[in-house]
Amino acid sequence: MPREPAHAGPAPEPGEPVVTPDWMTEADWLAWCEATAEDDEPPGLDEAAEGEEEPGLAAGELVTGSAGFTPGGVLDTLPGSGTLALFADQAAGEDDRFADVSDAELDGVIAAWDRVEAHASARKHAAVAEFIRRRPEPECELKGPARMPAMWDEFAVDELRHILAENLAAAEQLMSRAHDLAARLPGTMAAFRAGTPLDPAESRAAEKLVLGRAGRLTPGGLRAAIARAVMEVAPDKARKRREAAARDARVQRWAEDSGNAALTGRELPPDEVLAADQRITAWARELRAAGLEGGMDELRARAYLDLLLGKDSRPRRQDGGSSPEGERKSGGADGGQAGGGTGVPGGPGAGAVPAGFAARLTLTVPAVTLTGLADRPGELAGTGPVDPWLARDLAASAALNPKTTWCVTVTDEQGHAVGHGCARPEPKSHGKHRKHGNRDGPGFSFAPASRDGPPGGFGTWRLSVPGGGPDLIVALDSLSTQDCSHRFEARGHDPGVKLRHLAEVRHATCTSPVCRRPAGQCDFEHNVPYETGGRTCLCNGGPKCRHDHRLKQHLRWQVDQNPDGTFTWTTPSGRTCTTEPTRYPI
Repeated sequence: MPREPAHAGPAPEPGEPVVTPDWMTEADWLAWCEATAEDDEPPGLDEAAEGEEEPGLAAGELVTGSAGFTPGGVLDTLPGSGTLALFADQAAGEDDRFADVSDAELDGVIAAWDRVEAHASARKHAAVAEFIRRRPEPECELKGPARMPAMWDEFAVDELRHILAENLAAAEQLMSRAHDLAARLPGTMAAFRAGTPLDPAESRAAEKLVLGRAGRLTPGGLRAAIARAVMEVAPDKARKRREAAARDARVQRWAEDSGNAALTGRELPPDEVLAADQRITAWARELRAAGLEGGMDELRARAYLDLLLGKDSRPRRQDGGSSPEGERKSGGADGGQAGGGTGVPGGPGAGAVPAGFAARLTLTVPAVTLTGLADRPGELAGTGPVDPWLARDLAASAALNPKTTWCVTVTDEQGHAVGHGCARPEPKSHGKHRKHGNRDGPGFSFAPASRDGPPGGFGTWRLSVPGGGPDLIVALDSLSTQDCSHRFEARGHDPGVKLRHLAEVRHATCTSPVCRRPAGQCDFEHNVPYETGGRTCLCNGGPKCRHDHRLKQHLRWQVDQNPDGTFTWTTPSGRTCTTEPTRYPI
């Protein structure tokens, strides 16, 4: 570009604006435009092919207004970036009312800001990583491809907390995440919740297990997937981390912002936590049956305190006794308790909820883990992934209880359930024809019992559990609904016990893409309504919580159940999201 000549006129008086004379004639201007026209042209297809164009924007494509935010539009698929932030900002308009934006475009703008937020967070952590590089611990070398020190200077965190006006713990956590991202997981925000750092090879292995589907998972689902991936690639480290954390078991209390208080236990044994949780629920139901008012959350909170303090909060009758229904159910007798209410001797634990209360829970363990052939994580319903050693301990403990029931689920390579069977004792008439696998041994065994089995299924198998009990027979049914045979179809509206069970095995949580409510607490919902001819069958039903059941029935929403077991949800603005069947440990 031609250089602008220096100002040659007289100096202006103080306070006067400086007026620069027009130093380029019209002919000069046209000549300059012609000379620089090639530089100003938008990139062509050749340049785009070389990767010089911004990802997601086609070469030379002109994006105007908010049209690019429609489903599948160029801005709807553009990764988080400053460019995306610019377009999203323009869509808001001067008054932030999005006057010229349609509903579908507004959905795209919201999703765009979410990607921009993630992009900004990643950039912030990259900057903090560079901050760490420049403040290493004395004599701590920069190592690895990321050139990161193993430790940073003792007082670097104080500098960062002054910059951000953060407390010490928050600043340390930020530096730790930034260090792990740069040194171990460059390329994924999912590593923020990966727990105890892995070595670089383990980190990359865990990243590969989760990254491809991270965008389709809810935050809770993503945390569980990451925890499972970490356990899969480094199970021994997961066990040591759990055992070390158990030494930090504690009960904490603090004041809530409302003026009330909070009390919680941390780093407790998972099996005992689940048993305690269900014991709280059992007593809460007793309180509700006795007429105590409040929602289930309130009643569980009251039951929690009752069990800790030995109280009985069931309401009194006007004659001074407990309510007849509550007394009948609990078998309790009058006998005042400290703290109020008519009590049961020893508190509620001695009545309706006796000591040694056995909780019902679902533990999922890969067969190779159960039989000791490999160390792969299991999963405890309501808790999440558990390391292989805890999974085996829990399974062995459950085997000692004769009321324990056992199921076997066959999965594909992605962990989706494709077959399932519930174990039953082997008929005595078969006893002389078989040997007890591990009847007198300490472990489990799982072996074929017969090639025969349910039609289209996976045969019949024999499961032996420790403790000397009888062998169990498992006939494995197929869960496929491709060309469904309707073998489990119920004649009426309500599913049979087996149909409901199989639907809950295939989808262990609500089939909404953003809900994690356990399937056992959901409705069996017909995708094509029963009233319009829809079958009560595995191919036309699945678990939905009551809220999402009602949402699916809204006229502006559409949900399609696909033959492969997935559900496609379409919002009022036309956006789609697909829920896949549950991924089990494999």
